[in-house]
Amino acid sequence: MSGIVETVSEQRCFGGVQGFYRHESTTTGGPMRFSVFVPPDTSSPRPALYYLAGLTCTEETFPIKAGAQRMAAALGLVLVACDTSPRAMRYLGDDASWDFGQGAGFYVDATEEPWRQSYRMDSYVTRELPALIERHFPVQPGVRGIFGHSMGGHGALVLALRNPELYRSVSAFAPIVAPSQVPWGQKAFTGYLGRDRAAWAAYDASELVRARPLPFEVLVDIGTADKFLDVQLRPELFEQACAESGQKLALRRHAGYDHSYYFIQTFIDDHLAHHARALCG
Repeated sequence: MSGIVETVSEQRCFGGVQGFYRHESTTTGGPMRFSVFVPPDTSSPRPALYYLAGLTCTEETFPIKAGAQRMAAALGLVLVACDTSPRAMRYLGDDASWDFGQGAGFYVDATEEPWRQSYRMDSYVTRELPALIERHFPVQPGVRGIFGHSMGGHGALVLALRNPELYRSVSAFAPIVAPSQVPWGQKAFTGYLGRDRAAWAAYDASELVRARPLPFEVLVDIGTADKFLDVQLRPELFEQACAESGQKLALRRHAGYDHSYYFIQTFIDDHLAHHARALCG
C-alpha cells in the first residue's frame, strides 16, 4: 500500500483540526479520499472512531453535516470518515443509478466482474485505512470503534460482526440491517456478489449476529418517520435476530425523526459517548 498521504485541506475546529486527505490505495487500485478530525489534546495517542456514510455520500458528508467535532474534542476521540466507493476505476453502468456503483460500494469485497477489480471496500475499511491512519495520525493502534448511517450503518454492523477482533464498539443510525431481504441490498448483492444467496449471508447483519454475537452492546437509533423504515431498513429483523442469539442491543425508536442528518445531529452525542465508554475506559 502507498504510505504517502496528501493533505487536501486542514481547518481548526473546536481546538482540534478537521482535515481532508487523499492517498493511493492498493486495495481499490486508485486514489481514495478520507477525512480525519484530531481533537485538541494529543499528548498521548487517542482512540479512533470510524464512520461509514450512506448512499451517494462522500468523505465530506459526515464532518460537514453531523456536528460531531465538538463532542469528539471533549471526549478525545479521533474521527475518521472515508468515501463510499472507489471513484477512479470506471465501469459500464457505474453511475446509472444512485443506489449501485459510484457512491454505493456497500462495504463489501465484490466477487463479480468487473466490480471485483476495485470495489473492495471491506478490505479497504478494515485493513488498509486503519493501517494508514495509525501510521500518520496520533491514534492508539488497535483501539477502534465503528459506526455509520443507512448503507454505512449496514457496513458498521457487518464489519464489526465479521471482525470482532478489530473493533471495541459499534453503533448505527438507520441501518440496513437485513440487506438480503430488502431491495437496496438485493440489488447491490446481486451486482457485487452474484446470485448465490449463501454468499450474501456473509454481509447480512441479521444473519451474522445469529452465528456470532459481539461481546458488547450494539446501539442502533431509528426514526419512526423515516420514509425507508418499512421497506429498506426493517430494524425488527435485526432486533429479532439479536434476541435469538443473546446479542445485547439498544434499539431506540425516536418518534417523528426521519432519515436525514438532522436526525443524526440530534443523537450524535449519544453515539460518541457510547463509543467513548468502550474506547477511552
